[in-house]
Order: sequence, then structure tokens, then C-alpha cells
Amino acid sequence: MSRKMKISLGAFIVASFAVALILGIFISPYASESPDGLERVADDKGFLNKAEETEPAWKHSPIPDYQFPKVKNEKFATSLSGLIGVIITAVVAVMIGVIPLALRKLAKRSKTTSADET
Repeated sequence: MSRKMKISLGAFIVASFAVALILGIFISPYASESPDGLERVADDKGFLNKAEETEPAWKHSPIPDYQFPKVKNEKFATSLSGLIGVIITAVVAVMIGVIPLALRKLAKRSKTTSADET
């Protein structure tokens, strides 16, 4: 075995989560306020105003425009939305990984149960 340090999957996941939290909480308030690519194309092609005339889809979002509506400090509101976004993304990622494993275990149990009955 080599002397290289081996990092476990768990340590990698924890470190990745920590980096995501740092970016979401401390860096996101300083993100560019310039329009993203899709918004820029809509503006260049002249249909951005038409889209703004309709009721925006994010109006009923719990975190519209990446800020909590009742938080007065804009940078804190963005940090808070970054924190919530990282947590929601992590929960969804874990569920995507856990559900197939649980289904696989359930299938194995049902196979062993049906084999024991015969």
C-alpha cells in the first residue's frame, strides 16, 4: 500500500458540504448583479419586457430573487437564502442516493422472504 493519504468518501462529502456552505453564506452576497445569460439574451432579442409584463413565476416562491422578503438587510437575506439553498440541495442529493438503496434492500428482503416460504 502506498504512503499516499487516502480520503474516505465521508470526509470528502463533509468537506464538500463545508465548501458549499462557505460559498452559499459568505460569497453569494457578493455575486454579480449583472443579468445571467438567459436574461441577457432575452434583453438582446427584445422580449424581456414582455416577460416582465406578466406575473413572474417566482412571485410565489418562498425565496424570490434569492432573498427572503421580510429580511431588511440585503446581504444577510442573500446569505440566508444561500444557506437554505445548500441545505435543500444536500437533502435532495441524499434522498436521491438513499431511496434507490432502500428499494434495493427491500427487494432483497422480499426475495429472501419468498425463497424461505418455498
